[in-house]
Amino acid sequence: MMEFTLWDIVRNLFTGLQWTLLLSLVAFIGGSLMGLVIMVMRISSHGLPRNLARTWIDLFQGTPLLMQLFLVFFGVSLLGGDVSAWAAAAIALTLFTSAYLAEIWRGCVEAVPHGQWEASASLAFNRLEQLRHVVLPQALRIAIAPTVGFSVQVVKGTAVTSIIGFTELTKTGGMIANATFEPFLVYGFVALGYFLLCYPLSLTARYLERRLHAAA
Repeated sequence: MMEFTLWDIVRNLFTGLQWTLLLSLVAFIGGSLMGLVIMVMRISSHGLPRNLARTWIDLFQGTPLLMQLFLVFFGVSLLGGDVSAWAAAAIALTLFTSAYLAEIWRGCVEAVPHGQWEASASLAFNRLEQLRHVVLPQALRIAIAPTVGFSVQVVKGTAVTSIIGFTELTKTGGMIANATFEPFLVYGFVALGYFLLCYPLSLTARYLERRLHAAA
């Protein structure tokens, strides 16, 4: 049986940690781009895009991330396609993230006083120009703290992808624990890895919330 030193365990877990970080970044960036589009649709004055955006948000907020991951991973195969665990994980987490960020940002946009819309309309701005030049710059300050706070949920959500075989931090920890018969030690390091990723984000969100509230 292969012998694992403490350094071997830490080194392999660090590789898994890197994949966790990469998946989190891909999901957050992709989800942000999609979420912005969905948010614009959600606050549209037209019924069709508004209803489509609401349905999207309800669908992904109303179902477990694990089920969404299974549907992407196995659904593509049933349709005759081929998708890797990495691609399925990135797609599922991106879709999940987009729904939550769209709703977070919608709330931030609606927190901007309605008089700002009316004032920008008096300048002959259309709806998108009002959003871009007047409303979004004000909503951005409100949105920073909850957006950074939600990024913690994205990082922790990557642990679910171990179910389909993606070798992020949790999956790597499981394989090492099975090989070393040291689950307490290994999962202790796994927990520490998530803590090192998430705690600075939590501190940043709290700091920004206090700072922006004081500046309001």
